Amino acid sequence: MSRIDLRLETPRLLLRPPQREDFEPWAAFSADELATRHIGGAQVRPIAWRNFLTMVGAWQIQGFGFFSVIEKATGQWVGRLGPWMPDGWPGTEVGWSLVRAAWGKGYATEGATAAMDWAVATLGWSEVIHTIDPANEASKAVARRLGSRLLRMGHLPAPADFDVEIWGQSREEWLARRAAPVPA
Repeated sequence: MSRIDLRLETPRLLLRPPQREDFEPWAAFSADELATRHIGGAQVRPIAWRNFLTMVGAWQIQGFGFFSVIEKATGQWVGRLGPWMPDGWPGTEVGWSLVRAAWGKGYATEGATAAMDWAVATLGWSEVIHTIDPANEASKAVARRLGSRLLRMGHLPAPADFDVEIWGQSREEWLARRAAPVPA
């Protein structure tokens, strides 16, 4: 199976590389000022299209990129998350961004867990980071649930060009956490 045909499943989500039919909900998400306030802000449709194609290109060239997140119960596109490392990025990231209707359901943690498992096992990453706007308390909570911690401050390269907190953990920490028994 090529990586373009890749499918990761969680109890409630399907994660797969973006497909053409994902663009309309992607564009709607990208235009939502509240949903995008911590990731660079709302985008007009032509910029959303370019960014969508950037993600498709990442899958073609790097063999990884953000997955489209599909809610199994409805078949709806509810966001994007997964491995991300463009040129000049501060590390090997698993990030997440969800539509507002998906907030508070645990989807970011559920999807990011599957993406981190895949990045460590398949891509062989030795560290997984999350670049988080210092004001984004919800994403910090997700990072904590994943077992990540604040590692350092960083700066995202242009066109993002803003300061971020870099949260994360080593491959060894992730694997030890995944192997630990679940408390009763």
